Amino acid sequence: MKNTQIVLKNYVNGVLKESDMILNASATINLKLPEGGSNNAVLVKNLYLSCDPYMRTRMTKLEDSYFEAFAPGSPIAGYGVAKVLDSRHPKFKKGDLVWGVTGWEEYSIISPPKILFKIQHTDMPLSYYTGILGMPGMAAYVGFYEICAPKIGECVFVSAAAGAVGQLIGQFAKLSGCYVVGSASTKEKVDLLKNKLGFDEAFNYMEEQDMNEALKRYFPNGIDIYFDNVGGKMLEAVLPNMRTNGRISACGMISQYNNLKLQAEVACNLFLMVTKSLNMQGFMVNDYFHMYPKFMEIIMPLIKQGKICYIEDFAEGLENAPAALVGLFSGKNVGKQLVVVARE
Repeated sequence: MKNTQIVLKNYVNGVLKESDMILNASATINLKLPEGGSNNAVLVKNLYLSCDPYMRTRMTKLEDSYFEAFAPGSPIAGYGVAKVLDSRHPKFKKGDLVWGVTGWEEYSIISPPKILFKIQHTDMPLSYYTGILGMPGMAAYVGFYEICAPKIGECVFVSAAAGAVGQLIGQFAKLSGCYVVGSASTKEKVDLLKNKLGFDEAFNYMEEQDMNEALKRYFPNGIDIYFDNVGGKMLEAVLPNMRTNGRISACGMISQYNNLKLQAEVACNLFLMVTKSLNMQGFMVNDYFHMYPKFMEIIMPLIKQGKICYIEDFAEGLENAPAALVGLFSGKNVGKQLVVVARE
């Protein structure tokens, strides 16, 4: 069968561009696992692919990177939702719907499947497993509840609040009895945060001349919890506005991913970590996937009872995947960005 792929052209230096990824329409695949292959291999048909900022870091050869770099000339990879066509793995059988790490292509052989979950709740939109019921949902749960341990009445600030993770943090904060403010890059997103997602306040950081002053305006008594999806100058502005014993969850730093000097940069104001007795913790969601069943027990009732909603931004067709991924870094997406490869 034809197996259209999105291939990394070469390692990326500087800002990611659509031309750094190539559509390969000439690849083929046998829709039956080869005899004598891996006993744990799974052959899948990809349905939805997740666009996530961390994927940019895999397009550059970095020392001590937390993820192995993509290989130029090969399909890039990321989280996705797929249907099993053939399996040699005892946990998966033909016809199963799964989510986990797969290739940016129509069909993938996953061998061995390091991160792959069978979808039990097929009454939910399958696309949700690239977001609220997948890796971003887990990241929001872990970063907010396990690391920040919110208390009723606390003040919460969320950067990139209209994205895949940020939109959930705001809703989690309100369910926890907190006051929450989010920052975003357009008026449309600010309106979404305030009018649909339940944030107490939201602002367009692109319109602010002084982020420090903006935060003082929204948090006159300081910030107890900062959920950081941005890093860089935003983090620098937050630190002086944190309250004593505040907590910072470092989930991502999208402002830095196009910067090859990422590992050498240090935010200013870090001495405030000492004087304010702040606790800042970064985390890798992969280390918490053992908590996925617990997370599902919590999130499923909230969705079914209408206590939480999720905004998605669909790009139709594998050929539009590069533009969708690149768009993350200029804030083009509204909500969770994903790519529709096929609908079963």
